[in-house]
Amino acid sequence: MSTVNRIGILGGRFDPIHLGHLGIAEIARRALALDRVLLMPSRISPHRTAPARATDGDRLAMAALAARADACLSPCDLELTSDAPSYTSVTLGRLRDRGHRCTQLFFIVGADAFAEIATWHEYPTVLDGAHFVVVSRPGHPVADIVARLPDLRDRMRRIADDSDVGTVDADSVPAVFLIDAATPDISSTDIRARVARGAPLAGLVPANVAAYITHHRLYEMRSGKQHA
Repeated sequence: MSTVNRIGILGGRFDPIHLGHLGIAEIARRALALDRVLLMPSRISPHRTAPARATDGDRLAMAALAARADACLSPCDLELTSDAPSYTSVTLGRLRDRGHRCTQLFFIVGADAFAEIATWHEYPTVLDGAHFVVVSRPGHPVADIVARLPDLRDRMRRIADDSDVGTVDADSVPAVFLIDAATPDISSTDIRARVARGAPLAGLVPANVAAYITHHRLYEMRSGKQHA
C-alpha cells in the first residue's frame, strides 16, 4: 500500500459517538498507517428499524467534537446528505466518484458487524470497493471471522502489529485485514440509558461530547420518554 492518501472510513449511527468508536479508529489508523479517518454518521441505517435518538445535526456535531483531539480524525457528512439508506457499497462508490481509488480506502468495522457481511447490500461485490479493516470487539475475536466466512479466507490478512504495515502493494486488489486488539466494551445504548437515569459518562465519551449531551439535553427522560 502506498504511504500517501490512505483514507479510513468509520461509519455508524454515533448516537452518541463514544470512546469505543475512537479506539477502533486509532487501532486501525496505527496498524495500517492511515493518513486520515473519516467519522461518518449514518442517516438511515439499513440494519436498524428505529430512528436515531439524536438529530443528524447533533450526531455530526458530536463527531466533530470527538475529532478535535486527533488531527487524523475528520467528521464527514457524506451519508447525512443522502435520503437513501446508508449502504456501505453506495458510500464507497460516492467516495470513488470523488477521486479515491478503491485501494486508498479502508472501511473500518467491528468483528461483530462484519460477521454479518453476507447480509449487506450488494454483497459480495461491496468488498471490491475498498479494503476492509476488521477489528476485534469484546466477545468477537477476529479468529471467529475466519471460521464463519470461509469463502473470504483468500482475501483475509492478519495484522498482528505495526511491523506488517507496507507489506501490501498499493495497487493490489482490496483485502480484508483482521486486527486482534483490546477495544473498550462500550455501547451507545448503554450511554443513552445512563444519561436517562442521570449517571455520569466519564470514561465512556470524550469530555466535550459529554458536555454537548448535557447542554443540549440529549437522551434525557421526559414524561417517560427519552428526549433527543
